[in-house]
Amino acid sequence: MKKLWHSLSLLARRRSISSFSKSYASDAPFNRCTKTHELLVRPNKFVTTPFRNMGTLVQKTSPIPSRQRKIMEKSQLEETFESAETTEEMLKAFRNMEEVFDERELGLASLKIGLKLDHEGEDPEKALSFANRALKALDKDNTSPSLPVAMCLQLLGSVSFRLKRFSDSLGYLNRANRVLGRLQDEGLGVDVRPVLHAVQLELANVKNAMGRREEALENLRKCLEIKEMTFEEGSGELGKANRDLAEAYVAVLHFKEALPFCLKALDIHTKGLGQNSVEVAHDRKLLGIVYSGLEEHEKALEQNVLAQRILKNWNLSADLLRAEIDAANMMIALGRYDEAVGTLNGVVHQTEKDSETRALVLVSMAKALCNQEKFAECKRCLVVSLGILEKRERISPVEVAEAYSEISMQYETMNEFETAILLLKRTLALLEKQPQEQHSEGSVSARIGWLLLLTGKVQQAIPYLESAAERLKDSFGPKHFGVGYIYNNLGAAYLELDRPQSAAQMFAVAKDIMDVSLGSHHADTIEACQNLSKSYGEMGSYALAIEFQQQVIDAWESHGATAEDELREAHRLLEQLKKKAHGPSANELPMKALPLGKTPATSRNSKLES
Repeated sequence: MKKLWHSLSLLARRRSISSFSKSYASDAPFNRCTKTHELLVRPNKFVTTPFRNMGTLVQKTSPIPSRQRKIMEKSQLEETFESAETTEEMLKAFRNMEEVFDERELGLASLKIGLKLDHEGEDPEKALSFANRALKALDKDNTSPSLPVAMCLQLLGSVSFRLKRFSDSLGYLNRANRVLGRLQDEGLGVDVRPVLHAVQLELANVKNAMGRREEALENLRKCLEIKEMTFEEGSGELGKANRDLAEAYVAVLHFKEALPFCLKALDIHTKGLGQNSVEVAHDRKLLGIVYSGLEEHEKALEQNVLAQRILKNWNLSADLLRAEIDAANMMIALGRYDEAVGTLNGVVHQTEKDSETRALVLVSMAKALCNQEKFAECKRCLVVSLGILEKRERISPVEVAEAYSEISMQYETMNEFETAILLLKRTLALLEKQPQEQHSEGSVSARIGWLLLLTGKVQQAIPYLESAAERLKDSFGPKHFGVGYIYNNLGAAYLELDRPQSAAQMFAVAKDIMDVSLGSHHADTIEACQNLSKSYGEMGSYALAIEFQQQVIDAWESHGATAEDELREAHRLLEQLKKKAHGPSANELPMKALPLGKTPATSRNSKLES
C-alpha cells in the first residue's frame, strides 16, 4: 500500500483551498500517482528448436510459491485501482481488492474513494460510508496520531457538512485538528499544512453555517497564517486569502479589523496583476464597503469609482450594476440624494423587469426619496420592489430577507411602524429556515422587539428581545456590543412593566457588556449605567442608585464641554436621589447589586420578583 499512500500524500499537498466559500473536499481534481510499479518479468516459456539435441535436458519451470503469487496478485490489483480514473472504475477495482486484502489494508483505498465521492458531491451518503470504513481500518492504534486518520476525520467533517449535520461535522473536525496538532508537536517531519488548512477552513464553514461567525473568524485567521507559511510573499493565493478574511470581518460588521486585510489584498494584486485586473476591481469594491462601514463615505465612493472603471474595461456588466448600486448608496450616505437618484435611474433601465437587481435598485431609490421626504414616490418604489421580491422568496430566500429588512427601515423612517413590523416578521420567517443566518435572525428579532417596545406593545416585545440576545450571543459572543443593546432594551421593557428588579438585572448585564465592548465612557455605556441607577431608585435601593449615578457623572465629565447638558441632567438626578434617600419614605433595607444572569428568561425573572 506504499504507492497508494504516496498518491494520497500528493493529493493532500495539492488540494489547497483558494476560496472562503469552497470546502477543502471540493477544491482540486484528484491526482493519480504518477509513480508506477515496474512490470513484473513473466517467467520464460520453453522454446522449441528444430535441432534435436539428445544431450540437452529440458528444464521445467519451477512453480511460483503461493506467498509470492499472492503478493503479485495484490500488486496488480493495487495497480489497477491506482490507474482507475472514474468513480466506477475505482469501485470495480475496489470490489476485486476486497476478495484479497483484509479490512485494515483497505483503509487507504476506502479513504481515496471517499475523497473522490466527496469531490464529485453527488452521493454524500456513500462518501460517508467509505469515510467511516476508512477511519475504522486506519484508527486501530489510538495512542499515536497519524496523517491518514486526520484525513479521514476531515473527510467525515466535510461530508457531514454537506449533509447539514453540523454538530457531527464540528466533532470530526475538532478531533482532526487535535490529531494534526499532536503531529506538529511531535515533529515527525510530516507536512500537515495542506490538511490542517482544509480542517481550519471547514471549521470556519461549519461555524458560519451554525451562526457562530465570531468563532469562524479565528479559523479563517489560522487559514491565512498557514498560507503565509506555504506561499511566497506576494503570491496571488495570499491576496485572495487576505480578501477572504476581510470579507469575513465585514460580514460581522468589524470594518476596522477588515481594513488592513483588504488593503493587503489590494497591494498584492496590484503588484502582481496590475491596476486593471479583475482581482483589483473586487478588492476596491470591497474596500469601498469597508470605508462605508467606517463612515468614510468619500473614500468609499472613490474606491467604488475606480472599481467601476476596471469592470467596464472587462465588460463585467452584472458586477458593474452592483457596483453602481453601491455607489448610489454611498451618495445617499453623503446626502447627495439627487445624484443618487440620477445614478439609479440610469441603472434601472439596464435591469430586467422582474429581476432581483431591479428590486434592489428600487429599494435604494426609495431610500433616497425617503431622505428627501418624498414619501409618496418612495412608497411607489417600495410597492413595486415588494411585488418582485415576493416571487423570488423560494429562489433567493436570504437575499429577499435582506431586502425586506431594508424596506422595513424605510417604513420605519416614515413612522409606519406596523408595516415595518409585518415586513420584519416576514423576514424572520425566511431566515428561520436558514441555519447559517442565525446572526441575521437575531438582528431582525432585536428590531422587532425594539419596534414593539416603541409602539407600547411591551409584553409582546420581551420574547423577541430574549430570542435575539441568545442568537447574537451564539453568533458574536456574549460581550458583543449588539448583545448589550438588546439587554438594555430588555431592561427598559421590564421597567415599563413595573418590574424594577428584573430591569436592574438586565441593565447590569448591558453595562457589563458595554464596559468591555465600548468602554465605560461611551455614551451608550453611560446610558446603561443611568438606567441601572434608575432601576435601583425605583426599588427604593437609594445607596446603589446614588453609587451608579455618581459613575454616570464621572463618565460625562470625561467628555468635557461636549456633554454639558448631559452632565447637568446627571447632577439633577443625583440630587433628586439624595433627597429621596433622606426623605420620610426612605426605608430601604441594605441590599447588594443584583448578580448578572447568565441566560435571562421571563420565567426566572418572575421568580426573582415573587
